[in-house]
Amino acid sequence: MTLRATEQLGVIERHPLFGYNKSALTKTFMELTFHGGARMVTGANYLLAIDNARGETTYMLVDCGLSQGSSYCERMNFSSFPYDPKTIKALLVTHAHIDHTGRIPKLYAQGFRGKIYSTAPTKDFAEYLLIDSEHILRKEAEKHHKPPLYTIEDVRGALDLWECVDYHQKVFFDGGASVEFFDAGHILGSSIVVVEADGQKIVFSGDLGNYPAPIIRETETVDRADYCLIESVYGDRLHELPEKRRETLEDVIEETVKAGGVLMIPAFALERTQELLYELNELVENGRIPKAPIFVDSPLAIKLTTVYKKYENYFNEVARKIIESGDKLFNFPGLKTTLTTEESKMINEVPPPKVIVAGAGMSQAGRILHHERRYLPDPKSAILFIGYQGEGSMGRMILDGAKEVTIMGEKVPVRCRVINVSGYSAHADQQRLIDWLIPMHQSLKKIFVVQGEEKPAQALAQRIKDELGVPTLIPKLGEVVKL
Repeated sequence: MTLRATEQLGVIERHPLFGYNKSALTKTFMELTFHGGARMVTGANYLLAIDNARGETTYMLVDCGLSQGSSYCERMNFSSFPYDPKTIKALLVTHAHIDHTGRIPKLYAQGFRGKIYSTAPTKDFAEYLLIDSEHILRKEAEKHHKPPLYTIEDVRGALDLWECVDYHQKVFFDGGASVEFFDAGHILGSSIVVVEADGQKIVFSGDLGNYPAPIIRETETVDRADYCLIESVYGDRLHELPEKRRETLEDVIEETVKAGGVLMIPAFALERTQELLYELNELVENGRIPKAPIFVDSPLAIKLTTVYKKYENYFNEVARKIIESGDKLFNFPGLKTTLTTEESKMINEVPPPKVIVAGAGMSQAGRILHHERRYLPDPKSAILFIGYQGEGSMGRMILDGAKEVTIMGEKVPVRCRVINVSGYSAHADQQRLIDWLIPMHQSLKKIFVVQGEEKPAQALAQRIKDELGVPTLIPKLGEVVKL
């Protein structure tokens, strides 16, 4: 939708979302609305309106994610978008995780026909993730007595609108706005999105990486910006060092194998599973853990791993050298992948000790539930959490010390050991978030702390104010800010 200057009134005509603006028509201005990711980790969705000197407005979205928590899909996802998808010129995708992409097909179903921009790995990952999510979302819709969030046809329609860009390949829009993608170091192909118009620059961090990461490159920095949205998942804590996380993994495998139990690792299919395989590859090939079968029981993770093999040019130097030496990062003695349901069921026939890596990462759905139902009551077994556990998720309940959980309608006691390793998180911790802001902090007019629960968001915001001296806001859902 375009806003036209009305010379007789000297204002810009009223749009139902934004109202009248009496600013001078010679200047470009921007308006930002937080439609997701505000005081919550998931559901990232930011609407940016850029009004140029001709009185025309370009509407862009950054991410269009699924809100998640106690359910794979929270009920709020079924509400209509609080903006008209038909008016959106461009959707800029920071990375492929469902909490950043999960409502894109719904956006298409409700009339969006603009362009979608991301790196090539992000598009490939998103295709697998969105198709995989469709049947889970259909079941969630039935539970809430709602129509399906989207269909496979909507996924295909959205993919047809998708254009791939390289890092630092600028995209220009009518009216003078431009977009540039920087490497976020979070997952393969993840991006920091920088939007610039009339000299004003706003940075969307997306999710920033926890470096040094086993496979991907380090997070890039931005040296100047006027405004910045920064994630805050781990805004109140520090991660273990990489050496510590590998030692913990090694120790828990040794202890569980020695006890004759089963080690369950709920893992996100994208990035976390591949990083874990990288670590396990090194431990196995150097004889640092006892022999035991290791199962990757996730069809989605297996498919996503093929995308990694396609984009080895995105790997860091260490990973590329390992590949050049002839070592296969995602294949080692004892590793077994179970693509079909029949293969998955056969894991039960293999006696302990064994290691099972399965999705979903927060134990909300997926094959991990079957293994948890079977082995959570076993004191000889262990469950290892290597990623963020959302508030209300079953993973968080177990991590917080629940003595009993409900899995598929059955009460299951938790008697196994519970271990958490935050160092495997793909998110930057508090110190790395501060370090990332430092190069641009002198030019920043305001920082918006997003994509975090209130406690970590407040801790990060306070530290930013104290150490960097930049005005900082933790926006509320639906809040509108003129830039």
